[in-house]
Amino acid sequence: MNGRTEERTAAAEAAAPPAPSAPALAGLGRVREARNIGLVLVLVLLMIVGAATSDAFLRWSNIVTILTLASVIGVVSVGATFVIIGGGIDLSVGSVLGLATVWCTTVATQSYGPWVMALCAILVGLGCGLVNGVLIAYGDLVPFIVTLAMLVAAQGLGEFISNRQSQLLTQPALADLLFKKVLGLPVIVYMFAVVAVVSWFVLNRTNFGARTIAVGGNKEAARFAGINVRRHTVLLYVLSGFCVGIAAVMTVAQTNTGASTLGTLYELDAIAAVIVGGTLLSGGRGTIVGTVLGVLVFTTITDIFILNGLDSPIQKLAKGAIIVGAVLLQRRTQRSAS
Repeated sequence: MNGRTEERTAAAEAAAPPAPSAPALAGLGRVREARNIGLVLVLVLLMIVGAATSDAFLRWSNIVTILTLASVIGVVSVGATFVIIGGGIDLSVGSVLGLATVWCTTVATQSYGPWVMALCAILVGLGCGLVNGVLIAYGDLVPFIVTLAMLVAAQGLGEFISNRQSQLLTQPALADLLFKKVLGLPVIVYMFAVVAVVSWFVLNRTNFGARTIAVGGNKEAARFAGINVRRHTVLLYVLSGFCVGIAAVMTVAQTNTGASTLGTLYELDAIAAVIVGGTLLSGGRGTIVGTVLGVLVFTTITDIFILNGLDSPIQKLAKGAIIVGAVLLQRRTQRSAS
């Protein structure tokens, strides 16, 4: 057994207390598989409902619209999945996304071209994630409070820079690049797919993923196993900020604008998708596949509601009912595993 394997084993064991038995672990694996299969069945059912209620639902242009909308919130949700599995929460992703779009669409930034714009958006996400992580890990502050403060601060800074005005994208190169179609789908969809696949690999096949599960399962046990919990917590929030930066670039290309309000309520949509995907809010367990399916479920529901002219309040009520149902299912799963 080499050193890396020993480290992964130690990290996985760190999440042991309370230690589930081998049959319990096997049962949890079956529960996760059953949940993902259940989400796939829900998607199939939604497609049947969509096709039955609207002639436009199964048109290729509408399918592309669903995947495009899912791509932006999907990238944000994948970053949020790591934070929640690690035992934290990030309420600032929506405001940080808005700030990043504002920063990368300023006249000065746009003058340097699309790559500098993209870099600026990602740096804003990384910077905000770093501040969140440092305050939580080394300031021993509650994640809810820190990220709530970042939500307000990022929103205020975005409004200050933009003077509460939407900033138009004067350089079409970024939108042209990300919405260029390859095999019938815009590049933005492939970006989401790449982020999801890479994140799955990181969570399931690397020491970073094992440490994330260990830290979320039991911080003290992870510390005794030799994991630098504070540093790893910072890295999780930086990773979330990185994903938000990528999503900001996609949003600017999609809307041709930068505005402090562009990410409003994204934090709730992302957390909802993560929960519905089966990630425990208490940390320690979760999957990227579940999150992706959760995003697709919510995006498809929204599309069906829009096609049938249902009001926004009804959409929110339906989403709220789904979230409550998912949390109740989580509690039942935890009780069964204990």
